[in-house]
Amino acid sequence: MRWDVQGQVKTCGFPPLEDRDKSIAAFPGLDFFGGGTLTKEETLGLVEMEKRAVNDMFVIISDIWLDNEEKTIAKLETVLDGYENVDVVPSLFVFMGNFCTHPCNISFSSFSNLRLQFGKLGQIIGARPRLKEQSRFLVIPGPDDPGPSTVLPRCALPKYVTEEFQKHVPNAICASNPCRVKFCTQEIVFFRQDLLYRMRRSCLIHPSAEETSDPFEHLVATITHQSHLCPLPLSVQPIIWNYDHCLHLYPAPHTIVLGDKSEQKTFNYVGITCFNPGSFSNDSTFVAYRPCTREVELSAL
Repeated sequence: MRWDVQGQVKTCGFPPLEDRDKSIAAFPGLDFFGGGTLTKEETLGLVEMEKRAVNDMFVIISDIWLDNEEKTIAKLETVLDGYENVDVVPSLFVFMGNFCTHPCNISFSSFSNLRLQFGKLGQIIGARPRLKEQSRFLVIPGPDDPGPSTVLPRCALPKYVTEEFQKHVPNAICASNPCRVKFCTQEIVFFRQDLLYRMRRSCLIHPSAEETSDPFEHLVATITHQSHLCPLPLSVQPIIWNYDHCLHLYPAPHTIVLGDKSEQKTFNYVGITCFNPGSFSNDSTFVAYRPCTREVELSAL
């Protein structure tokens, strides 16, 4: 073998993206989602239920700094007041971290304050009876929120932090990051990570601008073709190997929500709806999503 021979790469591309229906057809009866396999009758029932759910709406808000009462909390109350007074309240609110202006690392010593701030958030929701009774609330931790480590996937926020919040909002669910939600026949993946910045920082070759120059569109193409939410080296983003499957995007989901501090964006890529709700605390942006029609409403105050 000669060690002085150099190879030259002429073309470098992604593996082909497999159609969702073909993936499912190739593995009949296999439950990728984790919610259990459904009979044909149950699937048809979900299809009919989805057709009737034309008024269902998800409101996704990322970067809710609870320790910034003058700016963030006041804006959040404005948003909640608006949805409290609509004819049909949203069926789901998704609150994504970070929930504090400062990283909750080893030097962070205000966990009791964060617990109180979550309690105040619960009181704010509890003061709006229609939202409290008719809506569900999903809380997903951000990369700088309290937790055992920064590896992925991240477990739910500690019970100590959210206990007071859940007392005021019984319909609240504290989930992991990433989190998967099934709406009738649709699979939706929520992931809160400043992924665009980290991917661009680790990029060795700048993406081609032949088809698009939008970084978010390049990001969406990368993770969908790789079928993985975070295709970074382990030295850049550690992953718990036994739970790496939680980051898989196979079969391709119907919707991917990438919570990121970068600019609010939406992009439909080969039938997959992808969007970033933006940073609520920085830019006052959020998203109203209608899963029945897969319509994304980019919103801002």
